[in-house]
Amino acid sequence: MDYEYEVLIIGAGLSGLAAGIRLAHFGRRVCILEKQVRAGGLNSWYPFQGRILDVGLHAVTNYVPRSVKSAPLARILRQLRLSHDDLRLCPQRISRIIFPEKELSFTNDFQLLVQEIADKFPSQVDGFLKLTNSLADYAELSSPGREMVSARKVLKQFLSDPLLIEMLLCPIMFYGNCREDDMDFVQFSILFRSIFTEGFARPKLGMRQLIQLLVDKYQESGGELRYGCQVHKLIINQGRVAEVHLANGRIMQAKVIISTVGLPETRSLCSFWPAEAKEPKPGEIAFVESILMLDCLPSQSLGFETTILFYNDTERFVYRKPNGLIDSLSGVICCPNNYQEDEQMSTEGLVRLTHLANFDLWSRLDQDEYRRQKEHCLRESVEKAERFIRGLGRHIVACDTFTPRTIQRFTARQKGAVYGTPDKLPDGRTEIKNLYVCGTDQGLVGIVGALLSGITVANRWVLYGA
Repeated sequence: MDYEYEVLIIGAGLSGLAAGIRLAHFGRRVCILEKQVRAGGLNSWYPFQGRILDVGLHAVTNYVPRSVKSAPLARILRQLRLSHDDLRLCPQRISRIIFPEKELSFTNDFQLLVQEIADKFPSQVDGFLKLTNSLADYAELSSPGREMVSARKVLKQFLSDPLLIEMLLCPIMFYGNCREDDMDFVQFSILFRSIFTEGFARPKLGMRQLIQLLVDKYQESGGELRYGCQVHKLIINQGRVAEVHLANGRIMQAKVIISTVGLPETRSLCSFWPAEAKEPKPGEIAFVESILMLDCLPSQSLGFETTILFYNDTERFVYRKPNGLIDSLSGVICCPNNYQEDEQMSTEGLVRLTHLANFDLWSRLDQDEYRRQKEHCLRESVEKAERFIRGLGRHIVACDTFTPRTIQRFTARQKGAVYGTPDKLPDGRTEIKNLYVCGTDQGLVGIVGALLSGITVANRWVLYGA
């Protein structure tokens, strides 16, 4: 059959763009269908009161300097034919994990964290180093049929201090865990490396810079990108996607379909799903985030030099859907100004406050109550943050808050679950023969994870035909 396109990609997020770039490089006829008016998906940007705000960007994890050639970031640059300079990454200054009893600091130099643990948990440092040497790798993540191994159980084999275990889990879970309270050890390993062993950076001009770089690369390579094209239905015939029906009534066909919109969301688009296949469940982990714009730079006027602060007010870190609208007993405070070289880019400060949230409760509110609760949660969040950034509230000149409801409305991600379903597809294959998923529900999260996911799916199932 002579298809109009060899590959149709649903969603112009980072994984979709990476897959498209890879395929277009090799002359494949590829088209990305994006329902919004701009690319980026869960990691996009938007205009707000004359400013450009990033949707999901706290940090690019897996940062390594250009001299390192074997890390995931280096592999992505090779595969997408980009240079390290193209990304214009500013490394973090210093980040902190703060619990009631102790505090740990870390940078992109892993030895600082080792020294911090040696100083504050001297009996644990040998076990911590053994844990570091036992981490699983990316190859194990992509093994189909692999059973989940509890990260908490594995950590207890190396570490005897419960507080250290909770402190290590806090940033790792906040930055990529789709499960409540525990996580897969392989997923833990990937995130441990991306956060602690390698580290944080930020594109100098934010996500708009990175997204535009990827869009330009894709289109220069011959790929087609259509905005305002929402996929309405995937028509399944004889175990394959035979037709892609758009909301505007157009019908498209392709040899291969790659979906980046999530596994449960992709399943809901299909006209048929095999009865024997497991029904993917939406995730329960969702967040409320407030972006605060300040009339000063936090490091200069407020004495706050931390790049990202993870805090928890209880002895044990609780990571689950809260009973209330948000759980302010733990949270993340991110200051985009506090990356190296980034402060000189603006005289206005930015602070992002993030908490676990309950989608079900947010979804039941009428519009007036919804607005009131957003304001109430913002005040609660700022009060918590002022323990670490004294005087923060007095310097806020504008703010914007988004909830799991916001995420679902703009991305169609069920329950606003940014880390997707716990039912991952490590190799990207679905029960439909020519339908693959990449992105969060392949099991790779964050900016680097999303890019790597798109690359691996394009390579394995289209270019190399495994």
